[in-house]
Amino acid sequence: MNWYNELPLAITVSDKNGKILYMNNKSKNTFEKNGESLIGKSLFDCHGEKAKQKILELISTEGTNAYTIEKQGVKKLIYQCPWRENGEFMGLIELSIVLPEAMPHFVRK
Repeated sequence: MNWYNELPLAITVSDKNGKILYMNNKSKNTFEKNGESLIGKSLFDCHGEKAKQKILELISTEGTNAYTIEKQGVKKLIYQCPWRENGEFMGLIELSIVLPEAMPHFVRK
């Protein structure tokens, strides 16, 4: 089953050294330029200095990072978190989700 490959959100998976292991179709379409595959390449080659420091922090602390961005009028939620196998930290996953212009927010009791 490859249900995650056609999701309308970008999934990028890297190992604990920052090497990109997997990108679903949306991730490939978002980040690959001129058809060049980023799988096997380093996250550190794709980011500026501030982002590199954040990636190093997430890897060393096995932490989570979540924020929103806007590029060319498109607002996205970025969620970066560790992935594990049998409890062992294996690397990071990044989810990038396009958000609607107006999105309701509910407070549940």
